[in-house]
Amino acid sequence: MVYKTILICAFYLFSGLISCHAVGKNQIKMFLRDDVYEDYITFLAGRDPLEITSFSGHKIRRDVVDMIIAQQALKLGGFNKTFKYKVGKINFRNTKLLEQGTLLLSFDTYWLSDAHQLHEKIYITAAVIKKGQYLAGIFAHPSNEKVFSIKSLEDFKGLTSVSTPRWRTDWTTLMDLPLKEVFQEHEWLGQTRMVNLKWADFMLMPFMPARGNVYKLASIELKAVPGIAIMLDDSRHFVISKKHPDGLAAYQAIQIGLDKLRAKGLIMQAYREAGFIPDKGSVKVLNQ
Repeated sequence: MVYKTILICAFYLFSGLISCHAVGKNQIKMFLRDDVYEDYITFLAGRDPLEITSFSGHKIRRDVVDMIIAQQALKLGGFNKTFKYKVGKINFRNTKLLEQGTLLLSFDTYWLSDAHQLHEKIYITAAVIKKGQYLAGIFAHPSNEKVFSIKSLEDFKGLTSVSTPRWRTDWTTLMDLPLKEVFQEHEWLGQTRMVNLKWADFMLMPFMPARGNVYKLASIELKAVPGIAIMLDDSRHFVISKKHPDGLAAYQAIQIGLDKLRAKGLIMQAYREAGFIPDKGSVKVLNQ
């Protein structure tokens, strides 16, 4: 048992994840990107995520709404285990952990097109954001005048963006715009740095009105072009590892819980209160 624990700890340290502590049998390790965890803790401000009923406030963002909805749905479905968070610079490593059964589920929802590629190794929940509901902001360095003059699809000519083909919906959407070039960068933070340095003109990100639609992280500052959006034409779903020992139980529970939340209109209420899904008519969707 000691040998097994050492191997597990070594894996966490090798993966760049922070800390390695013993976890009780009713606790499950969950791996999170550091910036998401920081915003999650700030938004909760000591509150129990299971008791959250209002989704407006400081540091709220789509990733944080996802986390809270998942936990509430699991509890409503009868899944009573708790989570211990391991925080690090996780991105596509998240998918590997799901495939291996090391990670129970992704608190960050997946595009259906991406989830389908993993269908043999994961359970896919019903949609939490339906096809056609996801509107992204066009985020750029605040001094990038070319981007902030965008009014129509024609204005994308000569501009560059950045994403990864691993996010199929994002990549396809950008490739359909009349851009000069779309750069490949697989890491989220790498993408934000490229836009901040103006190596790429813009990237697509969820709206975050609680922050004035400004994304800040360390020296990085990106701002959304006011009044316009791009539709990402796909649905988003939670995914659960089939190899994790609690995978089937968690999948069955979250499906029950999501049905209960959806029946009361609470899922859409959460995303709308957070400003992730803007009110109709408040933004112009350029590719619709």
